[in-house]
Amino acid sequence: MIKCLAIDDEPLALKQLAAYIQKIPFLELAGQCQSALEARQIMEEDLIDAIFIDINMPDLSGMDFVKQLAAPPIVVFTTAYAEYAVEGYKVDAVDYLLKPFGLDEFRRAAQKVKKIYDLQNEQAPAETPAAAPEATISTVENADDSLFLKTEHRVVRITIADIRYIEGMSEYVKIYLEGQKPITVLLSMKKLEEQLPSYFMRVHRSYIINLNKVREVNKNRVIIAPEEEGGTAIYLPIGDLYRERFTEWVSKRLLGK
Repeated sequence: MIKCLAIDDEPLALKQLAAYIQKIPFLELAGQCQSALEARQIMEEDLIDAIFIDINMPDLSGMDFVKQLAAPPIVVFTTAYAEYAVEGYKVDAVDYLLKPFGLDEFRRAAQKVKKIYDLQNEQAPAETPAAAPEATISTVENADDSLFLKTEHRVVRITIADIRYIEGMSEYVKIYLEGQKPITVLLSMKKLEEQLPSYFMRVHRSYIINLNKVREVNKNRVIIAPEEEGGTAIYLPIGDLYRERFTEWVSKRLLGK
């Protein structure tokens, strides 16, 4: 099931949105929020896979809320203003529903959410070796403590220990490095995971982390240390499928109670 939040400051619109979510068999309504601030509280406590969120809301707009998220879930915007559509796609929203919309329109948006969810999920066909694009098989070559990555028509060499974390984006992965710009590569998460040493661990369908970079574990999130003193730490979600293994790794190193 795909855990969803319905977010809208208008009570009637929120009620309708929640009702639509409950009519879709593969969606689970995890909460109803009348503000982005309320949604943020829920997302800090629970792992949310997708949000259906209005753009025009008091205090914090839906657009600004999504832009502030370090690890945004799958996003579908809902609004009465068509001029927001282009901006919505700039923040990687999978769909944009113009109010008033009916169940058929919502169902089509939900199918897009499911497609992205399945691509990101470890058990989805896109993550199996048979379904991975042929071009990715030779993309990574192990060389001692380095990897050679094919990106933008060139091959670059990176030091594995410099990888902070890796984000899966459908058929691509984005590799975040110490002191360098991220590198985007056409490659499946599963294929890359097989090439990494044991101090890397997958903690979410969309994230692999360097365990040596972990600064803190806070409820359903792992916090990656900033690159430099006073820098910004990265908050990444811990997925249900990966929680047991990660918790076991932490427990083996835990002192005190």
